[in-house]
Amino acid sequence: MERSNKAAGKPAGRAADVADRPPTIRSVAERAGVSKSLVSLVLRGAPQVSDAKRAAVLDAIRELDYRPNAAARSLVARRTHTVGVLLNDMRNPWFVELLDGLNSVLHAHGLRMLMADGRLNSRTGEDFTRTFTELRVDGLVAVGTLPDTGALAEAAGRLPTVVAGTHDPELPRVDTIANDDERGARLATEHLIALGHRRIAHIMGQGSVGALRRRGYEGAMREHGLEDGVVMAPSDGTEEGGYRAAVRLLGGTGGGERPTAVFAFNDMAAVGVLSAAQELGLDVPGGLSLVGCDNTHLSRIRHLWLTTVNNASYEVGRRAARCLLDRMDRPDRPAERQLVEPSLEIRGTTAAPAPR
Repeated sequence: MERSNKAAGKPAGRAADVADRPPTIRSVAERAGVSKSLVSLVLRGAPQVSDAKRAAVLDAIRELDYRPNAAARSLVARRTHTVGVLLNDMRNPWFVELLDGLNSVLHAHGLRMLMADGRLNSRTGEDFTRTFTELRVDGLVAVGTLPDTGALAEAAGRLPTVVAGTHDPELPRVDTIANDDERGARLATEHLIALGHRRIAHIMGQGSVGALRRRGYEGAMREHGLEDGVVMAPSDGTEEGGYRAAVRLLGGTGGGERPTAVFAFNDMAAVGVLSAAQELGLDVPGGLSLVGCDNTHLSRIRHLWLTTVNNASYEVGRRAARCLLDRMDRPDRPAERQLVEPSLEIRGTTAAPAPR
């Protein structure tokens, strides 16, 4: 009786352990009737394997549901097939579209993205660039203006690195892919001037991108003899920041005549301007024209339908990925700087100023 109960139960001891283990390269070799080294050649895609043996190995892999050990392979190949992406602000929708373009190229070349939040890096004091180095990523992409450029410079000394979506820092052997932000701001301002607006305000942003957009706005106003109409208010590029800046500009707290048009640093700030205009009883575009920047999905929401500068975020991401791949192949080539040409998307928030 005791013997039959044991026979009816699960295999015990070592047999049970073996049954529960995931298949190994040895298991695949035994199933296919080949050596472990030949299985390794098939996994690497080596050409010196006969079609019959390659088919036998692939059949064994499918039957056993074998998954190669990525960590072990990376130690042998000295590649992890990963790219670290350090992102300035995960809340900004423009960066999301840039990442989509970046990933489309990286994925096609067998690379995966590992992402970290640059703002969290600043708040916690944790150096994510060092973490990426310890994880042995094959390259690094810094997206947007990062708070700690020193850590980025140190990482760039060890890893192929590309900066995307901003204009700084300029580092040796680090490529920069950004928008022509000054040109984009000129397009926005000149569109409003062409409609007949003369009192055009600008809600500013921060960093090198903010400085270039401010310069484009001021340059266009000056070239059309409207330097006396230059009015600016600072913001942090968020919806709340845009709202507060618009209340100051449109609510009469700054003195002088109220602007008839606003060029906002980005689409998020422009959404804040729309909220402020609604609270102040200003119709858009009848009482106030508004232009955003970045052509994010926010601008294409039907009840917003925002006129905005298209900064081609997807293309910026694609170019950044191609630059990184090239730098991984040629790490010592000189740094490259590319500016993506902007365009203007005219939608429903701009019109000629109302008659006085």
